[in-house]
Amino acid sequence: MATEKGTLYICATPIGNLDDITKRVLDTLSSADLIAAEDTRNTLKLLNHFGIRGNLTSYHEHNKYEKAEHLIKELLSGKNIALVTDAGTPAISDPGQVLVSRCNEENIPVTSLPGATAFVTALTLSGLSTDRFIFEGFLPHDKKERTAVLDNLAGETGTIILYEAPHRLKETLKTLLDALGNRKTALCRELTKIHEEVLHLDLESAVSYFEDREPKGEFVLVIEGKDPAAAQKEAQKKWEELSLNEHMEIYLSSGLDKRTAMKKVADDRGVSKRDIYNQLLKEDDNE
Repeated sequence: MATEKGTLYICATPIGNLDDITKRVLDTLSSADLIAAEDTRNTLKLLNHFGIRGNLTSYHEHNKYEKAEHLIKELLSGKNIALVTDAGTPAISDPGQVLVSRCNEENIPVTSLPGATAFVTALTLSGLSTDRFIFEGFLPHDKKERTAVLDNLAGETGTIILYEAPHRLKETLKTLLDALGNRKTALCRELTKIHEEVLHLDLESAVSYFEDREPKGEFVLVIEGKDPAAAQKEAQKKWEELSLNEHMEIYLSSGLDKRTAMKKVADDRGVSKRDIYNQLLKEDDNE
């Protein structure tokens, strides 16, 4: 008889205030056969606070692939595993994503126990638009990769959310100012803790603010997106650098018919399709 598979429980833990933990998470941590923790020392403090005795094992960035295979075997043998990170929801900018992906490949049941998440908490405190946002996590350390990410973010019209460590904050703020221009920003630290702080500054002011101050604590940066009208104007300007025939050829070569291609060109340039038709006729007449 085949052994019934265990379940992986993604357990959100407090990002500061321990009262933010849910009863469902506490019950799961108490009953799980194994608790996979990013840092067993931090998780042990949490368990001790709530009087929970758990079977802990480490699962972190440096063993996420090898240890994931061990945990998969445990789950296939019928054990239930609670996955926790140091603070917040596992699998968000976290090695837990690897384990969840492997569980999906092996058809192992996975369920998420919702709770605290630093980037959502910061977004709601920022006062910036919540209609659309992009969570980028930590910027890459590699200069080339970081530049590529920032180039993409420069044109992003949704609110941008980043994580940053205190020792890198000053450099990151200067990099963001250079790459994005001066934007409204909320710098959030010590979220849900006694000394919670949200600084509502623009990037230029934030750079100045930390010139003679040393950042303390992990930061969540919430940054205003690019003005949609300005983004559209810049895009139109780039298209206008092409002749109409060159612009048309981009769409015609992709397989679109002439009528559809003219509509696309008109949309790109912010004009009517009739204007494009008339201008193309003039260009043809002048050839």
